[in-house]
Amino acid sequence: MPAARESLLDAACTALARRPWAAVRMVDVAAAAGVSRQTLYNEFGSKEGLARALVRREADAYLAGVERALVTQGDPRDRLTAAAEWTTSAARGNALVRALLTGCWGEWLPSPALSAVPSSSAVPAQRRADGPLPSPGDFVALVRDRAVAVLAGPGVPQADAAELARSCELVVRLALSCVAAPPGEGGVVDLVGAQCASLHLSAPSRTAAGR
Repeated sequence: MPAARESLLDAACTALARRPWAAVRMVDVAAAAGVSRQTLYNEFGSKEGLARALVRREADAYLAGVERALVTQGDPRDRLTAAAEWTTSAARGNALVRALLTGCWGEWLPSPALSAVPSSSAVPAQRRADGPLPSPGDFVALVRDRAVAVLAGPGVPQADAAELARSCELVVRLALSCVAAPPGEGGVVDLVGAQCASLHLSAPSRTAAGR
């Protein structure tokens, strides 16, 4: 039931914006989604399963945004800057994304174990949610590798690809530092632009970087 599953996840997300996760009741999530409580349990198995699915969805949405940013028009500096801006804006607008990227969950949010949990679910999406969830370090590697795959192109010498990977990882880590400690005037664009310049990546376009 993909439609019902998405409706339930949306309802859980809305409930979480209004009250701590400990106070979110499964019966209220089901009612808000317009489905039975049994349907909710069929999809997620438990409240912990619902939490894992919600976190998994937000992680996937963040990574999809990274990929969109990396395929924007412009040179490598434009694209890395766009990915860095997306990282900070996604974290600013979504508490679950911020927790995923920083590892700081707090009492308001669900905090499922990042390691895989035993799963007997017949729902493929839930079996995936019951698998490992990404840690902040995993996100560094995932975003770095996506950036390298997009920016390197075919036939790039191994040494150049390795240097690009180091450059991309530095930019990703800089973006994550901006999530934890938001920069002042100029924001992430200026910080990432200066870093890219020091790494001998081509100059940025303010338009492509969202300015």
